[in-house]
Amino acid sequence: MSRVQLALNVSDLDAAVEFYSKLFNTPVNKRKPGYANFAIAEPPLKLVLIEGEGGGTLNHLGVEVETADEVEAAERRLSNDGLATTGIDDTMCCYALKTETWVSDPDGAPWEFYVKTGDAEQMTNTILADGENAQCCAPAASAPVSIGAASDAGSGGCC
Repeated sequence: MSRVQLALNVSDLDAAVEFYSKLFNTPVNKRKPGYANFAIAEPPLKLVLIEGEGGGTLNHLGVEVETADEVEAAERRLSNDGLATTGIDDTMCCYALKTETWVSDPDGAPWEFYVKTGDAEQMTNTILADGENAQCCAPAASAPVSIGAASDAGSGGCC
């Protein structure tokens, strides 16, 4: 089963874990310093919380799949459709070993297609083939995407 991933920056991890546990009626799946994730069955969602500056902003989006073959197929499809990807890398990031590829939407929001292949004991992103360290989780920093309160209170917009 594939599921969408939503990674949020949070300013207070304890408060966020408490809130999202109640919101989705689901216990935290993995908890590490500055990091937590939930494997939510209904709706199918991988919710990732990353503690730090920029609370209330989007960190990145993703699609978690079951096999590396599915990651490779997604990368081929995206490339064939003319989208620039990072290629496929085996990485260690967010306390997990993963096979992944990344692409950004027109506004710069980073998306990853990935399969978790194991657990790890570090948050920092490392591309395993060359030992290169990068910002976790997205391959390149992007401007924060605000969620919640609208920047213009008079806009009245929703969804």
